[in-house]
Amino acid sequence: MRTVYEDTSVAGTPAQSSEAVRAADKPEPGRRRRRVGALDLLIVGLLIVLIGQRFFIDLLSHPALQTWSTIFVSITVQALPFLVFGVVLSAAIAAFVPPSAFSRALPRRPALAVPVAGAAGMVLPGCECASVPVAGGLVARGVAPAAAFAFLLAAPAINPVVLTATAVAFPQQPEVVFARFLASLATSVVMGWLWVRFGRGEWLRMVRRPHLEGGSKWEVFRLSMQHDFLHAGGFLVVGGLTAATLNVVVPRSVLDAVAEQPWLSVLLLAALAVVLAICSEADAFVAASLSQFSMTARLAFMVVGPAVDVKLIALQAGTFGRAFALRFAPATLVTAVLASVLVGWWLL
Repeated sequence: MRTVYEDTSVAGTPAQSSEAVRAADKPEPGRRRRRVGALDLLIVGLLIVLIGQRFFIDLLSHPALQTWSTIFVSITVQALPFLVFGVVLSAAIAAFVPPSAFSRALPRRPALAVPVAGAAGMVLPGCECASVPVAGGLVARGVAPAAAFAFLLAAPAINPVVLTATAVAFPQQPEVVFARFLASLATSVVMGWLWVRFGRGEWLRMVRRPHLEGGSKWEVFRLSMQHDFLHAGGFLVVGGLTAATLNVVVPRSVLDAVAEQPWLSVLLLAALAVVLAICSEADAFVAASLSQFSMTARLAFMVVGPAVDVKLIALQAGTFGRAFALRFAPATLVTAVLASVLVGWWLL
């Protein structure tokens, strides 16, 4: 594979090039460039607040907005400690656990390595943002792709941080924790076995992830933690905003009508999980707030999210190639929904 570099040099001799660059950088006479800075934005924001303070006071005192802010803050405050803890652990794994440790622990036969790799997710905490590059490192170092993909799907869904967060979000409901564990593990193992049977090597196109390469281990730890927290924290805020908005803006009758349709409610929350892309350490709190829906539908939300969502599809395409993501993501979505329905019907 060739890497194409764009030639951005200025045509002509070096002297002509430097003169051209200086001429291009020199502002026109009578014109001064001024960049908008943080202070300018702060001043504009303060002016807006001062001018429209009556409007904001009336708005903030509205009962619907108070309910919305209460739901949003409660979801965020409950989920944030688990999110931070999970990000720190996943960064530590990326920096200090060598990928060779995984290859030595797995059986040589892919069909046997798949369930072992899936079960390994129980002892290796990390969000889905971290599991994709870890799985990419495993494949690059000779681990069977099927086993790496089983680990990719299991680690964000059945690790201790996620299961503990689920237990906190659903107090006195241990069956929800067990159902999530079983459905997520089944999804990862089935997808690994499907790759053993139908996967093709030409679908994989490994792409380098520079922030996990080179530098000291502490530098990799810092960059990984920064990367995962910014991504996961942003999606947590989006998920909290959406959940709060659904509870306040959408009429209760509409949500109840959808919730009363078993298959429609499952498909709706599965699609919502794909779009919201909430970090697995926080999605249980959002699911718990959607109390209008059945436990099976909320289970689908918690199983689908860590396995396939918009950011995971992008990460998988960037790590393993577009051909892989276009095949793997739809198959994972169908498998996760079916596993949620079967386990929910049995346990919930």
